[in-house]
Amino acid sequence: MAASRDMAARSDTPAETGKRELVITRVFDAPRALVFKAWTEPERLVLWWGPQGFTIPFCEMDVRPGGAWRVCMRGPDGTDHWVRGVYREIVEPERLAFSWAWENADGNPREDTLVTLTFAEHGERTTLTLHHAGFATDTGRDEHHGGWASCLERLPDYLATA
Repeated sequence: MAASRDMAARSDTPAETGKRELVITRVFDAPRALVFKAWTEPERLVLWWGPQGFTIPFCEMDVRPGGAWRVCMRGPDGTDHWVRGVYREIVEPERLAFSWAWENADGNPREDTLVTLTFAEHGERTTLTLHHAGFATDTGRDEHHGGWASCLERLPDYLATA
């Protein structure tokens, strides 16, 4: 089933000041298995991931508990932003958890945080809840909120063509 470009429900909770985590919920007009695959198959992920205007010129994913992933997000200005992590939990098609760390100029990871995705099935629709925790600062949390929200705005277009 194709995804609608307009999501039926949205919820963003950067959390109250001092609570350094965020929760974003979106409902997609697509089956749960397809939404899960969009997050776990590199050939799918590169077609929609990243904030608006970004491309993914590099993506490696070893989707298994303990497996590593690494992505380059290229901004509209040509700047590359490298991020990597390790898959902590995979319960197909219900739950996906992975660490998230930006790389510094030397390719070493900076702050390590945890992203947990849950995929709830509602007929041919899927509720995706993204929980990102472990930020050192409120500013870091808020910057990720903007990036994730923009990224999730791109997902319905991909799902509509998948």
